[in-house]
Amino acid sequence: MAGCDHNCNTCGSKCEGAPKYFKLNEASHIKHIVGVVSGKGGVGKSATTALLATAFNKQGYKVGILDADITGPSIPKSFGVKDGLKGSKSIMYPQFSKNGIKLVSINLLLQHEDDPVLWRGPVVGSAIKQFYEDVLWEDLDYLFIDMPPGTGDVALTIFQSVPLDGVVIVSTPQDLVAMIVGKALKMANMMNISVLGLVENMSYIKCPNCDTILEPFGPSKLDEVAKLYNITPLGKMPIDPKLATLVDQGEIEQYDTSFLNELVTSLNNTLEHKIKLKRL
Repeated sequence: MAGCDHNCNTCGSKCEGAPKYFKLNEASHIKHIVGVVSGKGGVGKSATTALLATAFNKQGYKVGILDADITGPSIPKSFGVKDGLKGSKSIMYPQFSKNGIKLVSINLLLQHEDDPVLWRGPVVGSAIKQFYEDVLWEDLDYLFIDMPPGTGDVALTIFQSVPLDGVVIVSTPQDLVAMIVGKALKMANMMNISVLGLVENMSYIKCPNCDTILEPFGPSKLDEVAKLYNITPLGKMPIDPKLATLVDQGEIEQYDTSFLNELVTSLNNTLEHKIKLKRL
């Protein structure tokens, strides 16, 4: 529907054939919901999610992250958030990063951050439902969902049950990635989810002594893969030891995200254009 704020509780419209989405609580309104996905693990999807959220936050947007990687959560550590989630029987309160990004992750409910989560698919799906429905997100411009790698139960649950505006696919320069991107893309297409674009992580490294650009995983495949699957190349992210250090220290918000400014503008323009089309 035109101007949909993803809160079906406050909507009087009866959308014929509309998906049966999870329902936000009445006190929460989210303008855009973006999933960050990858076809395999180890490509830096969580780091990309955290940097995107940080970049949008620095430009004045109200941002939240739902860490849906239930068995491998890493978002809280990146932001240095250790205090657990609190709430009542009906509502759960997110934690905040130092710069005000709202965070929800299973690690914020565990007694120890290194405790394993030994849950089967239905239980994991129930946790995702609670994180979306029962959290007091209040007013957000963007909710980024850090998806688990692959095309399994959790990804399927989110694609079917959360009103995503689209997904960003994260890849790396290796030849194998073309196939992996294809899997993520085809899943999104099967679920009628828009693919907003492709980000290539670990694309290059800049020599600290001479500023020479090195490509440790070979030449970039971003434009090639984007053209192959007819999706938008959103940009390249470097290998940067400084970023790794800041993540380990829980200070990812101190990282210079100015190289993502064009990506932020591009994504925001794309999603705002989608809203205008719905209103026509």
